[in-house]
Amino acid sequence: MLTLLMLSSLTARASGSLHLIQAGSQAPLEQAVIEISLPEGRRDAVSDEHYEIVQRDARFNPQVSVIPVGTLVSFPNLDITRHQVFSFSPPRVFSLDLYLKETPPPMRFETPGVEVLGCNIHDRMQGFIVISDASFSAMTDASGRVDLTSLPSGRYPMRIWHPRLEDTHQQWWEGEIDTRSNTRLALTLEATPPPSAEPSLLQQRFQRGLKHQEHP
Repeated sequence: MLTLLMLSSLTARASGSLHLIQAGSQAPLEQAVIEISLPEGRRDAVSDEHYEIVQRDARFNPQVSVIPVGTLVSFPNLDITRHQVFSFSPPRVFSLDLYLKETPPPMRFETPGVEVLGCNIHDRMQGFIVISDASFSAMTDASGRVDLTSLPSGRYPMRIWHPRLEDTHQQWWEGEIDTRSNTRLALTLEATPPPSAEPSLLQQRFQRGLKHQEHP
């Protein structure tokens, strides 16, 4: 599933990076989550961090979030239509009440894993929370890259998750990474492509009608 290309010789200290591309197209893979197991072990399941996943234009923003275990997450709605966020994923099964501007109380995610978010009102909405207890976790940027220079030098177990790796969204690729090298990986995406995010003609007419009511 992955082609591993070691692009540079080993150096005496951590100076490497990871570059993910899509196999076949060579397109950079952003929003891929990287977990690396370092000697200091896993994080404690306690966090005072607070994240927001906003609903805007009938989308989750950001679509993919990486959070430490124990983190609080809020779901503000910035649309002019109501949303009802839910998830049936193993880390935490939940369903928020239907709401518009009144943001529900934040939720704490204490179990590692991948939380797949949906909306009972808008079928095409899909978001992801990767709850990580790994000693190092990061997400690739728009160029498909993760910088590794903050890590100790050496070879460590690594695993990679991406929303389009496969259809259950629960599968990870597992392997190794050497932090002293610039590593390029070609990842094969096998999941069904997501539906178009463009609203239907009926939804567009409905949204225009709501805007007209609010601003006659």
